[in-house]
Amino acid sequence: MKTELASIISSALDQILDDSSTIDIHIERPKTLEHGDYSTNIALQLTKILKKNPREIAQLIIEKVGLDPSIDRLEIAGPGFINFYLSSAGKSSIIKSIFSQSTKYGHNLTGKNQKLQVEFVSANPTGPLHIGHGRGAAIGDSLARIMQANGWDVTREFYYNDAGQQINNLALSVQSRIKGIEPDDANFPEDGYRGEYILEIADAYSNLKTVEVDEEVVKANGNPDDIENIKRFSVAFLRNEQNIDLAAFQTTFDVFTLESAFYQNKDVEKVLDLLEKNGFSYKKDDATWLKTTEFGDDKDRVMIKSDGSYTYFVPDVAYHLNKWERGFVRVINEQGADHHSTITRVRAGLQGLNLGIPKDWPDYVLHQMVTVTKNNQEVKISKRAGSYVTLRDLIDEVGSDATRYFLLARKPDSQLIFDIDLAKSQTNDNPVYYIQYAHARICAVLNQANVKPEDLKNFDEALLTSTHEHQLIKRLSEFPEIISLSASESSPHYIATFLKDLAADFHSYYNANKFLSDDKALQNARLALIGATKIVIKNGLQLLGISAPEKM
Repeated sequence: MKTELASIISSALDQILDDSSTIDIHIERPKTLEHGDYSTNIALQLTKILKKNPREIAQLIIEKVGLDPSIDRLEIAGPGFINFYLSSAGKSSIIKSIFSQSTKYGHNLTGKNQKLQVEFVSANPTGPLHIGHGRGAAIGDSLARIMQANGWDVTREFYYNDAGQQINNLALSVQSRIKGIEPDDANFPEDGYRGEYILEIADAYSNLKTVEVDEEVVKANGNPDDIENIKRFSVAFLRNEQNIDLAAFQTTFDVFTLESAFYQNKDVEKVLDLLEKNGFSYKKDDATWLKTTEFGDDKDRVMIKSDGSYTYFVPDVAYHLNKWERGFVRVINEQGADHHSTITRVRAGLQGLNLGIPKDWPDYVLHQMVTVTKNNQEVKISKRAGSYVTLRDLIDEVGSDATRYFLLARKPDSQLIFDIDLAKSQTNDNPVYYIQYAHARICAVLNQANVKPEDLKNFDEALLTSTHEHQLIKRLSEFPEIISLSASESSPHYIATFLKDLAADFHSYYNANKFLSDDKALQNARLALIGATKIVIKNGLQLLGISAPEKM
């Protein structure tokens, strides 16, 4: 509708100006229905060009618009705004668009089917997924869905840091438990992992279990001194467990990539050679440094430490070179806020390769920490993990739907309090329950009316005259913009908020009206409106990875 109205204004300007092609027409939504369905400030923009009072210009534009079946009337407001009031036909076109586009309503082709990768979660395989990983999973998976709805060809990817000291500490921890050394024993590794899950891995290893993960099969040989077999088995065990938790969280991936692969195939060496060749690395204090200051960093950074080991961002540069070589026009990395320092270093490393990679590539979405509360008290640990709240704890406690919604309800860069008691409640105070209940209520009404979707496509729009109906139609028309905004801002919370507002509009409408009546024309019009609402609620929940139950 915004595009259509902009076109109408553009045609009017063609009759007023010699050349209107350079005029940027902004169509906005007034905050209240009293100010119309849409508004434009175009008259204020033209005051210098036409050298007239903006209200005078607005009147001139209105005269040139003439009659249009989508518009009931145009009014001048304030210093010269033009407010559009849609006609019944204009409003009904929104409902009809929802029915005709169905699951695709709100989608667009902005991405032009270009290749986009979303990397998210990417947890070290050293323990169960914690609530921070859960927030990353919810945001990353929802972003992937949103970017697909905006026309991108999306690949979901998980990157495993399966190399380095943390993995060595994992293997040593499991080995200690195999040998009967308890976490509080002085001989237990100082930097070891002490959660109960370490004992589970040790027991599985001692019992010669086999783990299959992502088409890789790893068998324990039971030898307590074979640290390499213990390491491989422990990583596979935890990777498999993480996959199980993510599946329960309605989160899947297209590609799993291992950090160790970039050492095995010499990609890390390739990156170091290129940086040296291009003059962006140097040696100092027995270490090799990257000239990150040439790319905006406050100081140069070490790539190879004096003991010969790599700093964490070197394999990250190799990994992102691999992404570039796979043809991703755009990459979004969803990570915790503690990865902030990674951004400058990885981008600097990529620029130093001189391969034509854009300066702001890849994009980053960083999420803040989550505080979990129950009975008004902060919950800090899980019995199994020993030091943090696991994602599985929350899924088991409140379910996947509520967990996802609460983790998506605020912008990623905002800290978040997860109230378990609220998430479990079946009241209107619980936003995900409130939204799902709206969908179930509509299903109940349509089932009682015994109508099929095709029965609702022909209705008398002139009968939808109440304020509740106009507000609901206005809200439904906003959904395409919300999908676009969520993509441009890389934040699913806009959809979460929109759905809560849409549910509120529907519940108000439901409580104020009867939908089944002897007046079949009125009944059909109202059922068409709530049928369209049902489609939009389901579409929005799907973008958040949340179910739309038909009964509650």
